[in-house]
Amino acid sequence: MKHPHFPRPSILNRAAPAPLLLAAALAAAFAAPAQAQTAASADAADPALTMGTVHVYGKATGPLSTRSVSGSVDILGAELVEDQHVDYSWELLARAPGVQVTQFKQGTDAGRFSFRGFNGEGRINAVKLLIDGIPSNDNAGGMPFLDAVFPLDIEAIEIVRGTNDPRYGLQNIAGNANVRTHIGGNEGRASLTVGSFGTKELELVKGIEQGNWRQNYGLSWRDSDGYRDHAEARKLALSGKWFYASDDRRWRAGAIARYYRNAALESGYLTYQQASAAPRSSPSYAAADQGERETGQLSAHIDGELSDALSWSGKLYANSYRNERWVRFSAAGVQQERDSDEQQHGFITSLTWRPSTSLVHEFTLEGGFDAQWQDNVNQRYRTVNRVRSSQFRDWDFDLQTRGAYVQAVIRPLPALKIIPAYRIDQVDGNLRDRLTGTQSPAHDYGPIRQPKISIVYALAPRASVYANWGRTFQVGAGIDTYRTQARNLAPSINDGWETGLKLTPWTGLDCRLAYWEQRASGEVATVLGVNGLPDPGGSGNVGKTLRRGYDAQLNARLLVRTVAWVSYSHQKATITVADPGAPQTQGKEIENVPHNLFSAGIDVQATERLKLSAWGNGQGAYFIDRSNALGRFGNYAVLNLGAQYRVSEALSVNLQLKNLTDRQYVYAWYDSGSSGFSPADGRAAYATLNLRF
Repeated sequence: MKHPHFPRPSILNRAAPAPLLLAAALAAAFAAPAQAQTAASADAADPALTMGTVHVYGKATGPLSTRSVSGSVDILGAELVEDQHVDYSWELLARAPGVQVTQFKQGTDAGRFSFRGFNGEGRINAVKLLIDGIPSNDNAGGMPFLDAVFPLDIEAIEIVRGTNDPRYGLQNIAGNANVRTHIGGNEGRASLTVGSFGTKELELVKGIEQGNWRQNYGLSWRDSDGYRDHAEARKLALSGKWFYASDDRRWRAGAIARYYRNAALESGYLTYQQASAAPRSSPSYAAADQGERETGQLSAHIDGELSDALSWSGKLYANSYRNERWVRFSAAGVQQERDSDEQQHGFITSLTWRPSTSLVHEFTLEGGFDAQWQDNVNQRYRTVNRVRSSQFRDWDFDLQTRGAYVQAVIRPLPALKIIPAYRIDQVDGNLRDRLTGTQSPAHDYGPIRQPKISIVYALAPRASVYANWGRTFQVGAGIDTYRTQARNLAPSINDGWETGLKLTPWTGLDCRLAYWEQRASGEVATVLGVNGLPDPGGSGNVGKTLRRGYDAQLNARLLVRTVAWVSYSHQKATITVADPGAPQTQGKEIENVPHNLFSAGIDVQATERLKLSAWGNGQGAYFIDRSNALGRFGNYAVLNLGAQYRVSEALSVNLQLKNLTDRQYVYAWYDSGSSGFSPADGRAAYATLNLRF
């Protein structure tokens, strides 16, 4: 096979501005002593970092919080995301430390986020996503349910990177992210946005709190022509939340409902030459590509205090995901219709005990159990201009997962916190291939045992060191979960550890440094089959892998009016023992994993009415093939500016200029002899009218 020729990326695609962004943010952060208290906890035994404001009410009751996971925990407050205007909510994670945002920019399948040396390609989706504590991944680990949550409704985004969180099992390979939305309050907010590429957006949220009842409603609508030709998209999201609390506030019960629909055209993938010369163009072969996606979520929640020391929490949920997509990946390929219909239902429950004891300074014991049942249909057809010619996939499969965990938080000394944990998961199910008439049970994975432990020691009131070790697992997705051949596959075991230092040199300045590693015993990656051939699906063995890196983060509240942050992550994902069928990958890097990730920003309250902002993010280049023979692409650094003027207590105007320097960069992929490049958005301007009522 003759490999395509990839020219060396131009100077425009190098990440040279990264040191400048880092230097500028660091200079701003250390320009003056801070005078105001940060939103982060002052407790040195809490390694979590908070960006923006997060409201915490009442004493510690209910399940252990995300902050109890001692490691690389980052919490993005509402003020960091609520005024952002993005095509899809996963783009908000570009502001988070150590997070890689992969932008396909192809209709409903627009992209996703990842971290810890995993990419967002879809071959291995390694991040467990939750929305208000409800599991929100599809069967393959994708994140379609996140599209239904628009920025104005987000209270906080909690990100846990690493292998030491025992609360979740399936898809919690490299960590998890929980998007918390607003519940309660009487405030109403509306925003109306117009901007580049024919963008029009309306967001409306309203809270109603009377006596024991809390109600929240949301409506969001976005219409855009897109940066490129043939990229129009129209999105609609609706939500309702209803909660009732007892008079003494010891019990709370409620329900949350969400619906989302997106109809979008796909602009298609270009060659590198086309992407460089005409980034806004769409190839003629993609003229009939488009898609439609619908998601729905319905959940019931109950939380209560059984006694002063004992709390219980329970959640029931049902998720629905339907995606219909027509796509042609290259001129040499054929158009496919890809249909997914997934139904999930499950429950999560936990019991938390916080006894009063004189034996230790703090003791909490928590146990939890969760289960999920999936009923899925996945179909593919050859099509011509969206007219079916033949079918080459028809899977009807179910998946059941069950998991239980126990963890303790023990503080034997005021400066020492120890968190041992243990989790066990079970996976089973059946697949029926309706084209061949065959049925296949799930692999006999057996009980998947995952011990974990974390330790934090406060060296001083403003400094602590921490270390953790934990085990997570990966099983196949789609057909790869099932025994379609005689052999049985074991889960891939991921063992990871981390050590770090958190410092608060003075009030208002938080720093964290960490080094981490994660090894997989037998990693597999889904064969995407993007080359247009009628692939049967299946996974490719990657082999044993090692991911490692280090993170440096700094958050600062300077004087009274200025907030700044900067983060830098270096990572590398290597195949240490290659698949015997691919010896050329021995010692090579896993595709689409950049070495460097960085973000930085500063917000200045210039006057009582005017706030000015500057922020940026970027990444290094990555190899696009597993043998590392076809070059590196995808590096970028972008700078954004914003200004918000408060006309009155109820009315404000927000202006944003994104990708200020009109930086040209691409997302790139390679698969089985085919390749494609999708240009990112160029310079864009947006104006927003915000109303509080």
